[in-house]
Amino acid sequence: MSEHLVFLLLGLGNGAVYAALALALVLTYRSSGVVNFSTGAVALYVAYTYAFLRNGEFLIPIPGLPTTVSVGDSMGLVPAMALSLLLAAMLGALLYVLVFRPLRSAPPVAKAVASVGVMLVVQALMAMRVGTTPVSVEPILPDNSVEVGAVRIPMDRVWFAVIIVALAMALTLAFRMTKFGLSTRAAAESEKGALVTGLSPDRIAFGNWALSIAVAGLSGILIAPIVPLIPVSYTLFIVPALAAALVGNFNAIGPAVFAGIGIGMLQSEMTNLQSSISWFPQAGLSELIPLVMILVLLVVRGRPLPSRGAIIQQTLGRAPRPNHLLGPTLLAVAAAVLLLFLTTGSYRAAFIISLTMAIIALSQVVVTGFAGQISLVQLTLAGVAAFSLSRLGDQLDIPFPLAPLLAALIAMVIGVVLGLPALRIRGLPVAVVTLAIAVALEAFWFKNNDLNGGLDGAPIGDPTLFGWDFGIGAGENYPRIQFGLMCLAVLVAVALGVAKLRTSRLGASMLAVRANERSAAAAGIDVSRTKVLAFAIGAFIAGLGGALLGYAQSVASAESYSAIAGLGVFAMVYLAGITSVSGGILAGMLAGGGIIFMAAERWLHVGDYYTVLSGVALILTVILYPEGLIGHLHGHAARVRRLVRRFLPARSASANPAPPVVEQIAARPVSDERLLSVDGVGVRYGGVVAVDDVSFDVFGGEIVGVIGPNGAGKTTLIDAMSGFADSTGSVTLGSTKLAGVKPHARSRLGLGRTFQGIELYDDLTVRENVAVGSVAARGSADEAGSVTDIDVLFHLLDLDDDANRAVGELSQGQRQLVSIARALAGGPQVVLLDEPAAGLDSTESRWLGERLRSVRDAGVTVVMVDHDMGLVLDVCDRIIVLDLGRVIAVGTPAEIQSNPAVVKAYLGTTHAPVEVMS
Repeated sequence: MSEHLVFLLLGLGNGAVYAALALALVLTYRSSGVVNFSTGAVALYVAYTYAFLRNGEFLIPIPGLPTTVSVGDSMGLVPAMALSLLLAAMLGALLYVLVFRPLRSAPPVAKAVASVGVMLVVQALMAMRVGTTPVSVEPILPDNSVEVGAVRIPMDRVWFAVIIVALAMALTLAFRMTKFGLSTRAAAESEKGALVTGLSPDRIAFGNWALSIAVAGLSGILIAPIVPLIPVSYTLFIVPALAAALVGNFNAIGPAVFAGIGIGMLQSEMTNLQSSISWFPQAGLSELIPLVMILVLLVVRGRPLPSRGAIIQQTLGRAPRPNHLLGPTLLAVAAAVLLLFLTTGSYRAAFIISLTMAIIALSQVVVTGFAGQISLVQLTLAGVAAFSLSRLGDQLDIPFPLAPLLAALIAMVIGVVLGLPALRIRGLPVAVVTLAIAVALEAFWFKNNDLNGGLDGAPIGDPTLFGWDFGIGAGENYPRIQFGLMCLAVLVAVALGVAKLRTSRLGASMLAVRANERSAAAAGIDVSRTKVLAFAIGAFIAGLGGALLGYAQSVASAESYSAIAGLGVFAMVYLAGITSVSGGILAGMLAGGGIIFMAAERWLHVGDYYTVLSGVALILTVILYPEGLIGHLHGHAARVRRLVRRFLPARSASANPAPPVVEQIAARPVSDERLLSVDGVGVRYGGVVAVDDVSFDVFGGEIVGVIGPNGAGKTTLIDAMSGFADSTGSVTLGSTKLAGVKPHARSRLGLGRTFQGIELYDDLTVRENVAVGSVAARGSADEAGSVTDIDVLFHLLDLDDDANRAVGELSQGQRQLVSIARALAGGPQVVLLDEPAAGLDSTESRWLGERLRSVRDAGVTVVMVDHDMGLVLDVCDRIIVLDLGRVIAVGTPAEIQSNPAVVKAYLGTTHAPVEVMS
């Protein structure tokens, strides 16, 4: 027991660092909404600054200037620490002003990517300026030990933890009692509210950034005497710090700090168990601690779908639809073949590396660009395939091409398992999970000598088929053009497959999930299945790239597939354009060791600065061109096409046929059949009763209105009927009981819906939005029929001229119409419309009423919630009135207008009857 206690206490040092970094993460997130991945790297810089000051030198991180400047004799502890922390605060303020203030209104993912750029720049600068040799620092805290019984307690770790806890307590009191702290809390709760009360969110964020980087710097300084300064290890401190910050939900200081200390202690004890228990794995267990904590927290807190009212911010730009692929593909292939034949030696090798990295980048396009899952594990999955290829080929003698395909399948299986947490979480938490997984796999597998082939790595033999050698060669034959052509062929196949995926039903489902999971489920998309397929496809592609990279290097090594390198790959794909096939290919060309890197090194002599320049380019791209470099080029190309069209003759009328008539909508006979039955439905949120014992029936061909005052439970009732809210009672569609049926399955059974918040896919065009409904809600519908139905719906709802516009460009009223069109595109038996007239003026509302009658006459039964009483009384056959979650009246419009209970609860005593139009 005493041994375990010693190791737990030894972990206080690292735990205090994690706690301090988690504290810094909380400060930056609360004030500016940034999950700052560069926190560990910045702490490293401050620690180096302190270490050099103690030796009488001032570290200058700017390339081109002297590495250090003498400041005279060695500086004492207090002045060196004070100056270092002052520089840290200044750096924090500078980072906010130059990088994160321009991104204040940007999505959280864009801010996080910018922080990754900062991390890459700082880490690369430190490696360039001071090297990677560990630097020792004189003790700061008392390093004596205290004996308690038979246990020797190292006091420097204890003092470190005490200082961080005391700092956390002081900051907690400051945020509760000082004007600055109260202002920070106010701005975190409501930025608009802070502005109204005269507070400046910019100044608040400015101060918090300075404070947070100073806190991170303090942790770097205090840990330096305990853990020698090494750039990579300090950068990866961010993973357990993120886990600790998640415990506090990036908002609470106390839980984050104590979680960080706990993680450090458990990691130390796990290291002890690795060395003392023979059957324990000898590597990677300590890295599993933050991963397990992250998974438990996120999976327990997470939900399969976002709840109503959850903030859904678009995080990525448009994913352009590939068109006319044959010509560009032939040109690109011809250029690539020509480059392979014209280059030799290191230039050809660099181009081959670009081809393989482009394949890995395309896996990122699928998972992140199409499906919206922010995965930082794609390069690690490539490593899984490379190490598996060594086992399959060199040890099991499985021949080519079966060995690389099996290796890619192994990567796919692991990718699916790693993607399972994404079924309950979304956005940046997925990035945190995948980064923790990458770190754990690197430590547990890639750096484990029992699994990775030893110090020399895992050897990978050359691929041969029917006696033909496709290997990369050696000596004068390196690199062989046959290997380059094979890599090119795989890249072309993968690129065309990814392009086809973008235009397929599955691709449309991925884009819908990326844009809005609730809306995607309402359109009939199985969100969980779509996410799993995205991870599976992405992992398989990454595995193919990893296998080819293994063949190119003839060995699988941990350095090639490290978590830090994976962050660099993600950053490069984001820089190039993460939402398009062309962006993935460009990312391969830009990758470290690739052809552009080689040109920069040989022609411009800036190879040593390539990572720094890449990080700076990433930051500028996030700020200036959110869709990446290729997205910027697509924008220029679109402007050129529009300019060319101006000078082309207009198409003849015969080339632009009139839209189909409204009567072509798939007709269903109007009958007295009971299509929808709601029986005793109730919804509770804790002790609050939102819907209480609601029952009614809906018959074929009706338009049924649901009205009531605010808070009556109308939208909650629609959520319960469509499966988005847990409820009691029963809902029956036709003869099918819907108890336990998920939202997407209810849509496929014929129950469509719209949302009060509209919830369109802003990254997609109007046609793509509506196509998602037609493709996903009825999986058996044929493609041709779906297109015809979409054209009919556009004509019905007067959207013909807007079909190819991005929905983000539409007015509120037009967005409502697109939402209705998407719900109708699936051919539902019953459609639930939540506030369809919101954002429409009285004229547009009357016009909408006419369109709803046309929909009803075509055989679609409508249940609608709306506050526009003129519309409701005009178009509805029956009206259901709710008050405080209960039904207080059911009847025709005339009966409802004259019902005393309705007048008292909703219409008001002064409400004049509305004339119902015939």
